Amino acid sequence: MRISISQAFKAALGAAALGLMAQGVLAEPRHGIAMYGAPALSPDFVSLPQANPDAPKGGSATFGEAGSFDSLNPFITKGSAPGSVSPLTVETLMGRSYDEPFSLYGLLAESIDTDEARSYVEFTLREGARFSDGNPVTVDDVLWSMQTLGEQGNPRYAAAWKKIASSTVTGPRSVRFTFTEKDREMPLLLGLRPVLEKKQFEGKDFTVSSMEPIIGSGPYVVDKVEAGNFITYKRNPDWWGKDLAFNKGLWNIDSFKYVYFADPTVMIEALKAGDIDMYRESNAAKWATTYDFPAVQSGEVVKEDIPHKRPSGIDGLVFNMRKPIFTDWRVREALTDAFNFELVNQTLNGGANPRIQSYFDNSELSGDVAKPASDKVAALLGPYKDALLPGALEGYALALSDGSEANRANLRKATKLLEEAGWTIQDGALKNAKGEAFTFEILLANGEADTIAAVNIYIEALKKLGIVATVQTVDSAQYKERTNTYNFDMTHYTRSLSLSPGNEQTLYWGSEGVTKEGTRNWMGVASPAVDGLIKTMVSSTNREDFVTAVQALDRVLTTGRYVVPFWYSNVSHMAHKKALKHPDYVAEYGDWLGFMPDVWWVQQ
Repeated sequence: MRISISQAFKAALGAAALGLMAQGVLAEPRHGIAMYGAPALSPDFVSLPQANPDAPKGGSATFGEAGSFDSLNPFITKGSAPGSVSPLTVETLMGRSYDEPFSLYGLLAESIDTDEARSYVEFTLREGARFSDGNPVTVDDVLWSMQTLGEQGNPRYAAAWKKIASSTVTGPRSVRFTFTEKDREMPLLLGLRPVLEKKQFEGKDFTVSSMEPIIGSGPYVVDKVEAGNFITYKRNPDWWGKDLAFNKGLWNIDSFKYVYFADPTVMIEALKAGDIDMYRESNAAKWATTYDFPAVQSGEVVKEDIPHKRPSGIDGLVFNMRKPIFTDWRVREALTDAFNFELVNQTLNGGANPRIQSYFDNSELSGDVAKPASDKVAALLGPYKDALLPGALEGYALALSDGSEANRANLRKATKLLEEAGWTIQDGALKNAKGEAFTFEILLANGEADTIAAVNIYIEALKKLGIVATVQTVDSAQYKERTNTYNFDMTHYTRSLSLSPGNEQTLYWGSEGVTKEGTRNWMGVASPAVDGLIKTMVSSTNREDFVTAVQALDRVLTTGRYVVPFWYSNVSHMAHKKALKHPDYVAEYGDWLGFMPDVWWVQQ
């Protein structure tokens, strides 16, 4: 679907009037939109609840990042770009309030308009919105960005683009997108699409990785870069959006530096030495026992626990079911049983962290998988009953161990499952009927110390089953390349999930990802139930039906035995320089998107 902007605009004012009359009563353009109901903030809101509108401006901060980077374009598959580029330098039509499950408010767009069925969405740009080079943000930029990202960008943009039937310029600053199917999330998804400057990419191949900074309309611009080592940003003194209510109390720090570490374990040493200003500690045992260094004792470095109410997400070792040895669910369950979580958790975390029981654990979206499905969830699962794996309807729970290294009961259970799947001990090794040994490689990125420690314990347990597993560690660039092309047997898999899951679930585990490279469906899920329940989610017209659909999806994903789950925490551990401050009120997402460095400031 392509349009001629000039042709469309010439016809817009006349054709739009006739078209709108044919539709009957119009929805009223509004300052914001929610997935269900109305957004919490009124049109005259002063600032987001989690921001301090009186926060002082100024100062600088230095952060540590794991890995490396070789590109400054985070919107394509090729290359590895700093995660800070998009939130600091590029804006979207609407901005998200992380104090609500899924509500957006006008950012580049001053208003949003849609109908009850959400068959279309229309955005009206703010007069005065400009890119950092001074050029105005136009509907031409919006249309070009939507199409280019959808057709040439990272696969995460493709699904929504396919649901756009037409794009129409409806005024000098307004554009309408009409959809091909029922999907309540589509207006919000398009509201969150990055808006790039079309002019920057004229005569260039958008898909080619580049170290040329993206020209955005955001609060910062790229200042200095040393590929793979560091990137710095400085505030744009002419930022068009500094006085918007949505931005009050946000982006208070004048400049940032992100330093990259090939070995993430040394970042804590960088904090101790004063080379970085903040570090997130994911290991509960280390947090409790090793953060007593001099800077903490003197008060120069502050320890904080930041609570949150978001789902656990999934974190663990993912099976690549494109590999024949992992296609049988009994094999995947056996290898999950062999993972001695209680021993690993005690060894690494002092037993402090609970295990992830399902993808949406720790939230109302959880399918409560250990129990039989509720009547409403069972009704949604009914059409897929013949394709569901054991436990989806009747309940499924991860095996518990006694915490000893032997883990005999679980290993006996695993052995039985492997035998049922055709794997038996032959000449001291686990082999199939063809005499092929059960061997596989676990791919990890350099510096994943805790994961490597957990995997080493796991490998020793697998030996007792006659399975030979080896570890291969690679740098971040190789890791991205191999996972983008699904070139691994098993690897560490982490997916953070929100309280408002939607179309991104297709990218995570939609069946198209079995063969399409660059998706996040690393396990290779090809499930009619998963695809169908995602469609049910995004077409739900009320929160109750939506929650039921997510709960059903949670049960299908968990009982799919796609991942050997690790642990989660409902609190984030953060150590930072005392000069870095944030509001007392923390949104329900906690230390996640929209928090650091968005609402922080430097106390001069």
